[in-house]
Amino acid sequence: MTADFPDSDSTAVLPLTHALLLPRIAIESTSPVLEGGQFAVKATVGQQVNVSSTVFVDGYDQLAVRLHWRKADHDAWRTTPMQCLGNDRWAGHFEVPEPGRYVFCIEAWVDHFASFCHELDKKHQAGVPVSLELQQGRVRVQHAIERSTGELQQQLQALLRELSGLLETEQVALFLHESSAQLMAQAQYHAYVSLSPEYPVEVERHLAAFASWYELFPRSVTDDPAGYGTFNDVHARLPMIHDMGFDVVALPAIHPIDQHHRAGPDNSLQAGPDEPGKLSANGREESGQAVIHPQWGTRDDFRRLVAAAAAQGLEVALDFAVQCSQDHPWLAQHPDEFNWPPDGTIRHAQNPSRKYPDSVNVDFYAPHAIPGLWLELRATVLDWVDEGVTLFRVTNPHTQPLPFWQWLIAEVRGLHPDVIFLAQACTTPAMMARLGKVGYSQSYTYLCWRHTKAELCEYFTELNQSPWRECFRPHFFVDTPHISVQCSLASRRAGFLIRAALATMGSGLWGMYSGFERCEAQALPGNNECPGSGMSPIESCDLSAPGDIVAEIAQLNRIRRQNPALHSHLGLRLYNAWNDHLLYFGKRTADGSNFVLVVINLDPHNAQEAHFELPLWEMGLADDAATAGEDLMTGHRWTWYGKHQWTRLDPSQQPFGIWRIKPL
Repeated sequence: MTADFPDSDSTAVLPLTHALLLPRIAIESTSPVLEGGQFAVKATVGQQVNVSSTVFVDGYDQLAVRLHWRKADHDAWRTTPMQCLGNDRWAGHFEVPEPGRYVFCIEAWVDHFASFCHELDKKHQAGVPVSLELQQGRVRVQHAIERSTGELQQQLQALLRELSGLLETEQVALFLHESSAQLMAQAQYHAYVSLSPEYPVEVERHLAAFASWYELFPRSVTDDPAGYGTFNDVHARLPMIHDMGFDVVALPAIHPIDQHHRAGPDNSLQAGPDEPGKLSANGREESGQAVIHPQWGTRDDFRRLVAAAAAQGLEVALDFAVQCSQDHPWLAQHPDEFNWPPDGTIRHAQNPSRKYPDSVNVDFYAPHAIPGLWLELRATVLDWVDEGVTLFRVTNPHTQPLPFWQWLIAEVRGLHPDVIFLAQACTTPAMMARLGKVGYSQSYTYLCWRHTKAELCEYFTELNQSPWRECFRPHFFVDTPHISVQCSLASRRAGFLIRAALATMGSGLWGMYSGFERCEAQALPGNNECPGSGMSPIESCDLSAPGDIVAEIAQLNRIRRQNPALHSHLGLRLYNAWNDHLLYFGKRTADGSNFVLVVINLDPHNAQEAHFELPLWEMGLADDAATAGEDLMTGHRWTWYGKHQWTRLDPSQQPFGIWRIKPL
C-alpha cells in the first residue's frame, strides 16, 4: 500500500519540500538581542555576557543546547553547554576579554543518549523491567564505538566491556553516570540540529560604562575677568579635578568662532564687538573643525594638555559638532552641501522654539556630499584621535542621519576600539534609544527633568528594562553649561547635594560642569537656562569661595570606585520607604559580596523621616536577622536588627544616606 502525496506547487502556502526542511527544534526569545540582531547589545571588557533562550522540540526527546561565541574578526568559535532552567528556558554565559565586536549563536540538537538515559531512569525508579532498555543502551555504545577513533574509541570499548560484566542495577548506575554521558557526547551524531542566527555584542573598555566627567571651558580658567584662559591655564586645575575623583576632563568645541554672526550672552542673537561669542558657531573663513581657536592655544599646547591630564590619570573628551558657522570655509568650498531657500539665504539651525543664526547644518544627502562630506567628517574625528582624544561628546546627533552615525562610529571603532562616543541628545525616547543602537556608547538623559519620587522611580525602572538595558548607557550629567536644575537653583547647597547623590549613585556614568562644586547657579526668568556659564562671556573662577561641596563630591566619587555595585545603572532596585519625599534604592553585585543602599531626601528645604525595609530577603536572611551597616560618607558602623528600620534626613546637614550592608 502506498500513500499518494499531492504535488508540491508554488501556489501552496507551505510547499511540502519546504516543510521537510523546517527545523523541529525551536530556538526562541533569545536574550540579549536588539531588534532581532540588527544592532549590537552593549558590554564592557571582562563582563560576563549572560545568554538565555527558549529551546524545545516536539515529543519527549532530551535536547543538547550549546552556546557558541567568537570575536567577529576571528574564525574559531568557542563553545560551552547551556543549562536548562525549566519550562524550556536555557542559560549560558561567556566573558569578553578585550574591546571589539563579538558574535554569539545557539545550537541545539536531539540528544539520543540523554533521551535514553532519561527514559531508563524513569522506568528504573518506577520499578519497571529495563532489561530491553539496557540491551538498547549497549547497542548505542557499540554504534558510538564504530563512529569513533583513537583514544575515544578505546574508552568507549572499555565502557562496553564494563557494562557487559555488571548486574542490571549496576548497569543502570553506570549508564546514568556523568562520565558515560561525557564519552557518548563526544561520539554522538547530532540529530535535527537547529542553529540560531548570529547576534552581535559590542564590547568597550570599562570607562564606557563607569566614569566621572568634569567639564570646563578653558577660556574661563582665569583670575582676570578681562583675560582669556588657555589650554596652558588648565594645567593648574588638573590636580584638583583629579583629587575630586574624576576620570575625564571634557572640553567644549575648541575651534575658531564665527566673526560676523556669532551669538551673544543669554541666547541673544548677536554678540557685541568685545564678546567672544558662543561656541556653537564653529569655524571662520580660514578654518573649521580641524583647527584650534588661536586664543585657546596651539596644537602643541593641546598635546601638552592631553599629556598633563594623562599624568593625573585623566582622559580628555572633546565636543564634536557637525554644524557650521556662516563663516565656515565649507560654505564657500562646498555650497551644494547646504540648504539654500529660494531667496538665496542660508537655512539656519533651529529647533521649534528658537532659531540659531550663528550656525547652519550640512545636508548629508546632497548629491555632492556623498561620499566627500562623510569621509571629511571621519577624517576630522580620526585626526583628533591621533592627538590623543579618546572620548567625543557629539552635539545634537539626533538632528543628523542615523546611518551616518552608524557608519562613522563603526569606522572609528574598527580602527580604535578604545574610542567612546557620548550622545548629547535630549529628545524623544525612541530616538535616544536608537542612537544607542547605532553605536553611541553613552547618552544624555532626562535626569535634569525628573524631580519627584514617582518620576525618578519610573525613570530608573525604565532604564533597567529591555530594550534600554541592552542599548542605552545613561550619563547622568547633573547640569550642563546651558541648564541647571530648578531644585538646585531654589535650594542652593542642599539642592546641589541631592542632585549629586542622584547622579553618582543612580548610574555608573555621571558628570558636572565647572562651578557645580561651588553651588553656582542662576536662571533666566521663566526657565532653567543659565545665563553665561562660560558659553558666551568669559567667567573667572573663584576657587576660594566658601560653601562649596568639593569634599562631598570627592567622597561620592571615592564611594563609587570602592563599590563595584555602583559601577553601572543596571541592577538598581527600588525598596519601600514610607515617605513620598524619600527615594530609597539599592545595588548589589551578582555574587552578593557588595550591597549598597541609598536613601535620598528629595525635599531640599525640610527634614524628612520614614520607616523603611532592609532587603534581607535578597541575602537569604530571615526578617528578624541582624546585619552590619556602614555609613560610607562618614565611616560610622552599627548593627541593624530586623527588617523594619527608621531614618531621618536633614537637608541642612546631609540630605542623603549611603550605606553598605552585610550579613553578620
